Parts: sequence; structure tokens; C-alpha cells
Amino acid sequence: MIADIKKSADQKMQRTIETLKADLGKIRTGRAHTGILDHVMVDYYGTPTAIGQVANISLLDGRTLQVAPWEKKMAPAIEKAIREADLGLNPASMGDTVKVPMPVLTEERRRDLIKVVKHEGETARVAIRNVRRDANAHLKDLLKAKSVAEDEERRGQEDVQKLTDRYIGEVDRALMAKEADLLAI
Repeated sequence: MIADIKKSADQKMQRTIETLKADLGKIRTGRAHTGILDHVMVDYYGTPTAIGQVANISLLDGRTLQVAPWEKKMAPAIEKAIREADLGLNPASMGDTVKVPMPVLTEERRRDLIKVVKHEGETARVAIRNVRRDANAHLKDLLKAKSVAEDEERRGQEDVQKLTDRYIGEVDRALMAKEADLLAI
């Protein structure tokens, strides 16, 4: 029973880390990466569709993305969708493809993005602590039901705390890496 609680807590904390890394990946640095456009929705014959389902996104160089629609007449709709996605990008149509240059980040914008990164990190830490709280509550419930001894419950709480510390450390490492990435010129 205690092992199940620890395993469940471990899985939930791991999902929190994966979510954090995905969220941090969406925060734009000065370099281009295809994940920036993942959540852009294109009007595909009246249906909002993810850009990855109507076009091929590739890197031209470190600062430019190329979006090649599978249907030539979709280029203007893709350009419009990228412009309206509020990503601070200014796409340019080049015949049947759309080029998306990444603007250079100003120092002020970098500081703002670091604040966003820190907020994401704090959200992840809170989520991990909530998982710890829930796991500890389950352990206390087992103790009240006399399913486990006090020593086992205490060891279970110590193990959950070790898991929490490990995952909070992962959050801190991910935040430091993203901050270094944002501050790199």
C-alpha cells in the first residue's frame, strides 16, 4: 500500500516536470525552434487546425523558421495565423512558403521572460508540494485505519519527502538552464 502511494506520487511529480519542460520550451529565446509554432491554429476550410497538421515546419537557420504548407493556397492563412498568435513574430510569405524570422530579444524582454520562467517554476513547485501533501494524507489515512504501523507511515513520509526534494531539484535545474538560455546573446 505504501509502495503504491510512493509510486503514484513519483508518477505525478514526473508528469509535473514534463509539463514544466514543455511550458518552458514554449517560451521563446532568440533562437528559432519548431516548437514555437506548436499551438498556432490555422483556419483550414473553416476548422481551426494545428499548424503542424497543414504544413511542414523546418529550420532554415538559427534564427529563421520555414513553414511549407501541403496545399499551396494555405500560405496566406498560415501567415495570418502566425501573425495573430501573439508570439511577437512577423512572418513573410515567399511564394508557396512562409518564412518566420525570430526577432532579437531586448534586455527588457529577456527580464520579462525570466519572470515568466520563474512563475512557471513556482507553479511546478506548488504542484509537486500538493502531490506530497496528498501522499502524506493517504499515509495518515492508512495509519488511522490501522493498516500500517507508525514506523512504516513515518518511513513512507520520509520517502515521499525525498521524492519531493529530488523533483524540486529538477525544477530548479530546468529553470537555471532556461534562464541561462534566455540571457545568452
